[in-house]
Amino acid sequence: MRTRVACICSALLPLFGVVAAPEQAVPVAWVRFDDGKNAFPAMRVLWDREPSAPADDARFRQAEQNARQAAEAWFRCRRYVDGWLAHADPKTGLIPRNLRESQYWNGRDSAADNYPFMVLTAAMTDRELLEGRLTDMLKTEIRLTCRVDRLPDDFLFATQGWRREKVDPAAIIFDGAEYVKDGLLYIAEWIGPNAWSERMLGIIDDIWKNAAIETPSGIIPTLNFEVNGDLLQTCSRLYWFTGERKYLDWALRLGDYYLLGNHHPTRDMKELALGDHSCEVINGLSELYVACKYAAPEKKQAYEKPLHELYDRLLEIACDERGLIFLSVNPQTGTHGPRLTDNWGYNYDGIYTAYLTDGTTAYRDAIRKVLGNLPSFAGYFRDMDSLADSIEGAITLYNLEPIPGATNYIEREMRSMWSIQKPDGVIEGWHGDGNFARTSLMYALWKTQGCHIEPWRADVRLGAVRDGDKLCISLAADQPWTGKLIFDRARHKEIMHLPLDYPRINKFPEWFTVQSARRYAIAGLNHESNGAELAAGVPVTLQAGQELRLEVSQH
Repeated sequence: MRTRVACICSALLPLFGVVAAPEQAVPVAWVRFDDGKNAFPAMRVLWDREPSAPADDARFRQAEQNARQAAEAWFRCRRYVDGWLAHADPKTGLIPRNLRESQYWNGRDSAADNYPFMVLTAAMTDRELLEGRLTDMLKTEIRLTCRVDRLPDDFLFATQGWRREKVDPAAIIFDGAEYVKDGLLYIAEWIGPNAWSERMLGIIDDIWKNAAIETPSGIIPTLNFEVNGDLLQTCSRLYWFTGERKYLDWALRLGDYYLLGNHHPTRDMKELALGDHSCEVINGLSELYVACKYAAPEKKQAYEKPLHELYDRLLEIACDERGLIFLSVNPQTGTHGPRLTDNWGYNYDGIYTAYLTDGTTAYRDAIRKVLGNLPSFAGYFRDMDSLADSIEGAITLYNLEPIPGATNYIEREMRSMWSIQKPDGVIEGWHGDGNFARTSLMYALWKTQGCHIEPWRADVRLGAVRDGDKLCISLAADQPWTGKLIFDRARHKEIMHLPLDYPRINKFPEWFTVQSARRYAIAGLNHESNGAELAAGVPVTLQAGQELRLEVSQH
């Protein structure tokens, strides 16, 4: 079996620009995470291979292990992209909603949940694919699917036309809001201003252009709870991203609707769902609250009591003894359904943001409690989508409150999620497959502390750990490699212009970030430069089979 796996590995690696080293030069430790559903047995040789000799520095030993875990995450994401591109419509190049019966592109699914994570995967692993086929897909989508101004509608491949005969205003507003909040906003937060952010701004502007529902605070586009949550999150961030006041004013209309009127989520609603497609308002209001603190203090004061009322009530009635959140509650009676929500982290994002804004220690304590209790939650979810959302919540909050128990949960559930992927790269064959890539990218960036390499290659392994203000990096490759080591920056500040880095859906957490004007030394490369140069990429050359250890420190 060992010889057979090594042969498969030798055959597979050239597909990713790698020529395998002779078998005798590849010491192997057998699979530690074998779940019986291993889609890539050849690659396990790389991912589970222990160093031939123990590292004499525990920091670099951990960094090397992180490197192998990150390598698996990158590879799986890249295979996911290949798997879905193989099913693209041959005439338009657009991907279908799913691979079963929905052979059409739509805004809320294809565009919102799948395509953006192909873009983000390519942004980290394949610049040519990003600037070529995936950029072309955006241009095609804009050309073919805009039906009311810049708002997208379903495009049916069989007829190369609209899936719905008549325009459904509510549907296209829903589609546009989902496309922006779940996908385009993610791209903007990672890459910055680009063609995708232009698409994002166009959609949001035209959603509000076509708004028609009168409220005491002004016209809003919809009464749909999910869509209004999307718009709260998006417009609150776009105010900072663009500097244009109109986005904040639009978000304030929705804030007034839910916090100052008779639509308060816990005071006025008889049933409050806290899962996907329903929890968006819970954290969307917190994003607006942050914006008000810095840009509209009179509104912050008006919102403070009703916002805290919302979060206090949720902590009172919506949590089990471990702090995990129920899928639905009756805010009036305090009763709840039996199921727990995989979106527990999304709800806690809002609560923790209120802590960062007002310093309410009970809110922070609630997050620390649930993170510590996560190991007891392992195995609760079985489907990929639920696993992805729950892991994302854990990673996002662990980034702010590094409670050890959370890491055990993340590691176990990542293996469960990865076990679902098929050899062709497809996961479950529906638009939610993008969530698999989103969470895997987030996991990889945790393991590299935000660093990535260019060009990416399957055998190149990059991992990192923090040691106070220092960053310890392990880099290795099975074959010679020359490229750039790219460091992360404070994206919330430099790209989004946010006043603080609060937890939010649709962003990759920041780990080790470099500041443009600061000087950094990299021991192991004999290199010194400022943060802007590190963010642009430091030249690195790797010799075959040798580990390069780097220690980054501020000057």
